[in-house]
Formats: sequence, C-alpha cells, structure tokens
Amino acid sequence: MRLPVAIAVLVLVLAAHSDAEEAEPTLEQRFNQFQQQVVGLTDDLTEKTKTALEQFQNSDFAVKTRSFFSEQFEKLKTKFEETFPAQN
Repeated sequence: MRLPVAIAVLVLVLAAHSDAEEAEPTLEQRFNQFQQQVVGLTDDLTEKTKTALEQFQNSDFAVKTRSFFSEQFEKLKTKFEETFPAQN
C-alpha cells in the first residue's frame, strides 16, 4: 500500500517541478529579452535625438546665429583684405 502512494506522490512532485521550470525563463531567453529591450531603447533614443537636432538646426535662434557669424566673417575677411592687400 505504501509503494503506490509513494509513487503517486513522486509523480506529482515531478510534474509540479517540471511545470515550474517551464514557467521560469532560461538564461538565454533572459539575454534575448534584454537584447531586445536595449535595441528598442537605442532605436527610440536615436530617433528622438535626431528629431531634436533637426528642430534645433531649423530653429529661429540657430538660423539667426549662423547668419550673424557669416556676416561677421565676411566683414572680417573684407577688412583683412583691405589691410593686407594681395601682392602678385
């Protein structure tokens, strides 16, 4: 009588243990999941950074600053050419 009960208990324990193992992800599955999360994060970060830089480059401040420096450079270039004329 004890032997069939012991076998039944052993089978139940093994079945419960195998179900518990299937529910927990393996180390490989965890690394794959982590990799997918990192890829998703970097893709999102790349897109947001690209959008922010494009918006800044086309902003009124950036356009005015570029034109200011271009004008100042041209003035400086003209003044330099007047002060030190090219000798051929």
